Amino acid sequence: MLVRTARLFPLIISHHLHQSSTHSARQKFWSSVGSAAAASRGLRSMEPLRAAQDPQPEGASPAGGGAAAGLEETPQTGLLPGETVVREGKAAILFPSANEVFYNPVQEFNRDLTCAVITEFARDQLAQRGVKVVVPGEKERVVVSLSEEKNEADGQSEEEKNGVKEPVVTAVVGEKCESGLRVLEGLAASGLRSVRFALEVPGLRSITANDFSTKAAALISRNARHNAVGHLLQASCRDASMLMYEMRGKKERYDVIDLDPYGSPASFLDAAVQAVGEGGLLCITCTDMAVMAGNSGETCYSKYGSISIKAKYCHEMALRIILHSLDQRAGVYQRYIKPLLSVSVDFYIRVFVRVFTGQATVKNSASKQALIYNCVGCGSFHLQRMGKRTSHGKHMKYSSATGPPVGPQCEHCGQRHQLGGPVWAEPLHDTAFVQKVLTAVSGNPSRFGTAKRIEGMLSMVTEELEDVPLYYAVDNLSSTIHCNTPPLLQFRSALLHAGHRVSLSHACKNGIKTDAPPAVIWDIMRCWEKANPVKREKLSESSPAFKILSTEPSLQACFTVREDANPQSRKRHLTRFQENPQAFWGPKARAKAGGGLCTDLQDRRKQCQNKRKNQITDSSQLKNFPCKRFKKGTCSHGDDCCYSHDLQLMD
Repeated sequence: MLVRTARLFPLIISHHLHQSSTHSARQKFWSSVGSAAAASRGLRSMEPLRAAQDPQPEGASPAGGGAAAGLEETPQTGLLPGETVVREGKAAILFPSANEVFYNPVQEFNRDLTCAVITEFARDQLAQRGVKVVVPGEKERVVVSLSEEKNEADGQSEEEKNGVKEPVVTAVVGEKCESGLRVLEGLAASGLRSVRFALEVPGLRSITANDFSTKAAALISRNARHNAVGHLLQASCRDASMLMYEMRGKKERYDVIDLDPYGSPASFLDAAVQAVGEGGLLCITCTDMAVMAGNSGETCYSKYGSISIKAKYCHEMALRIILHSLDQRAGVYQRYIKPLLSVSVDFYIRVFVRVFTGQATVKNSASKQALIYNCVGCGSFHLQRMGKRTSHGKHMKYSSATGPPVGPQCEHCGQRHQLGGPVWAEPLHDTAFVQKVLTAVSGNPSRFGTAKRIEGMLSMVTEELEDVPLYYAVDNLSSTIHCNTPPLLQFRSALLHAGHRVSLSHACKNGIKTDAPPAVIWDIMRCWEKANPVKREKLSESSPAFKILSTEPSLQACFTVREDANPQSRKRHLTRFQENPQAFWGPKARAKAGGGLCTDLQDRRKQCQNKRKNQITDSSQLKNFPCKRFKKGTCSHGDDCCYSHDLQLMD
């Protein structure tokens, strides 16, 4: 039992670095040796950590300096029955076998990317404070100068002029930096992310790992003690929103706030935009993709103030919905956001934004949002800005936008439009910052277990068109007119030959971002259909395909492959769209508030599979299935019941 009473919890939190007095020195020694042996088997594993029963573990020497050093540097904590150790990055997290605290190994990419982003953010921020960030395994960045001799002479004269060269303050991982960043993880669960921050991100002054669950908060405290980061990491058992509301003061705000909830972060956004410091970093994860991808537009509006659309570009639209919600809530407090990186990964989205204060800049917010007119027939879309701003020298004039940009029916297929949004219509990324993160990760690939995927993802992000919202899916365009799908390079080349810009999208494997209007895209598809004709006699006259193909193209598309049609990330065969490494790779079950073992997701899936297939037509076969009412004691049919009352089938 992690916490016996609420009264004992502050005592547990306060003793981060002290070993329990009930363990003998011999037990602590062999526990350290067992942990070191487990660490040598892999950085990312989940295995039971047992106290050594043998007098000497295999491959370990009691007199060896490695085991002794591990005992001195990493205080070991006693494990509870059935507890396991989760190893990820440089962290070793104690994790209960019961589903009391949430953990998902799929999110390792999320945590790796967050460590990389916060490291570069800390590098930029601390450089302004005269602090140099040192990352293990990273080569020192050298700036090549064309006038090296002159610079050296100037440097010597400057040193002589000033007398003594000023010392350079360095910040390394695992050590407290007095002028470093203050980090809050509002929903920490086991504390794995916060422990990794303490062990892998330099330049931090403090880390607050908060969770509303007392069991989770106590586990965070034990994990901080287990990884010897109690000097940096403090556990907290508070409501995340209330904690952030209390830290709204300008001198109390956090430099970095990380929110990774199970589901929607909507209820925490208002407090988060107030509790982050000036120019601070907000890291937000959304896993409620069913809502944000168009399955429940009304629910999306109630949470984020935007209506989602079920379209091929739904994943990028989800990114723009959360950015719209953040900017809208920040604007209430005369603050605005600047996105650094926004990615759609697996089953979730992740955004990194900076928050600033400025009444004049907040006025631009309306012109940064846009409504989406999406055709239900052919998938063509148009954006309508919510506001309009015009520059007049040093002054900016704001006015209402004019529209709509479409007619009652789609000009290409004659179908109706559906209205979505408003969404964020400005760039999703800061390309210069993303390039810094990409350079750091590719230059130190051994730092993260998912470094190859991060490099591939960020490479695609840097290649995306910044000023082009949303994208088209090539296979969906072909499906609309029922023709063969053109090769990706030929379709990109056709757009380039037509004089338009084009790029891929990290959010969709077949996604195409282009500044070409829908009319040009459908002209290219008409030209492709002429070379790969479809059976038009089978098309309904009311179908979008018939309406589109009935119009002659106004341009002649050229499908000759161009050299610049193939992006560098594709040429280098980077890991861009990774296949699932194992079955059932996705969201995990929510942690139970009262603890206890939960039903395995795979067992639940098996129970729900094939319910409508192979249906029983012979009533005599029903005797092979247990009677649910008999199990509850409410069956009144007795022996005449068509289901079985055999107790063995009830198990």
